[in-house]
Amino acid sequence: MVSHTALVMLTADASGGRVQGFGDPQFTRDLQGLDLDALRRAATGVETVQRAPIRVGGTMWPTLQAIARNGALLILARPGACPSDGAVLDLWTIVSTLVQERADSATPDYLWQARAASGARLTAVSELEDEFRTLLERLLVTLRSRRLSDAEAREIAIARASAAIANLNRITNAARELTEVPVATAFARLKSDLSTILEQREIQVQFVDPPADGRPLPDEVARGARAVVLRCVLSLIVTPEIRRVLVQWDCDGTNLLAYVRTDGPGRKEDAAPLDATLERRVQALGARMSVDTTPGWATDISVVFPLDPPRTNRANAAVAELRPREVQVVDFLLAGYRNRAIAEALGISENTVKFHVSRILSTLGAASRSEAIAMLLVEN
Repeated sequence: MVSHTALVMLTADASGGRVQGFGDPQFTRDLQGLDLDALRRAATGVETVQRAPIRVGGTMWPTLQAIARNGALLILARPGACPSDGAVLDLWTIVSTLVQERADSATPDYLWQARAASGARLTAVSELEDEFRTLLERLLVTLRSRRLSDAEAREIAIARASAAIANLNRITNAARELTEVPVATAFARLKSDLSTILEQREIQVQFVDPPADGRPLPDEVARGARAVVLRCVLSLIVTPEIRRVLVQWDCDGTNLLAYVRTDGPGRKEDAAPLDATLERRVQALGARMSVDTTPGWATDISVVFPLDPPRTNRANAAVAELRPREVQVVDFLLAGYRNRAIAEALGISENTVKFHVSRILSTLGAASRSEAIAMLLVEN
């Protein structure tokens, strides 16, 4: 539909967000995630398309920029003529929605790895900030010393060091903002999804919004919590007697508190559709879920999602690097399964299990299964 020399996409994936680029490396290499996020934030809104030049690597590039309903951004470099730029936006909306659905339905294994990676990322950012802040503050103390005679040089060095600290703060804040979502924005997306799903059903939905100034959510928590609440609601409304649903989010500064209540008979079997996949998704996010049924009255579900990622140690960071199948083998190791039982459960050969176990031990730096299990149990 439209010729171009390169394209870059900022979309959702199982770990929160993904930047992909294709074509001219001078464009794709120098256009960074923070740049894309800044372009998206500067746009007038979602479901927009525009042609505008942007500076990449010191060169002005003509571009076509499309932002889908879910916030995914597409940029085409040096775009040619097109009968309708709106058609490009329509196609991009279809593609980005499919990517979003895959991210929202990602297996709990990916969610667990995303949380571990988030913890490692934030730990690295924090350590980097502390290291450079200490270095620059010591530099300031030294340069402010009265024993130095060159006042002019001292003044210039102080100004530059102060600017470096301010720049470090800006970069750190930008990195954190890129991986966080305002709680009100995340809840608004949940409301939109549920309203669309339930608009053809004779079910009244009441939403209780979280505080507008609530703590921002890590991106994987925002996506995971939305997926969990959606699954809860859709599982419960299969009961024909249900006519009303209450969905509420709140924040206590440390946790996201999600609450779902339905009217109806309140039978225990009404909560039966809350399957093991949902429970594993909750566990993958380090959350806690409780289900209460009151006969003749209601079914209540509450889920507490911790906002701070788990502290990472060597075992946690190593597991985040394992392949999905190896993470499944880890689960069976922790449950005490032997190789033959793992092979039967996963439908693979025992030799393949031995290969996976060998790689797990190597990744963890463990000398034996028992040592690997001990390391993982200590972390969990």
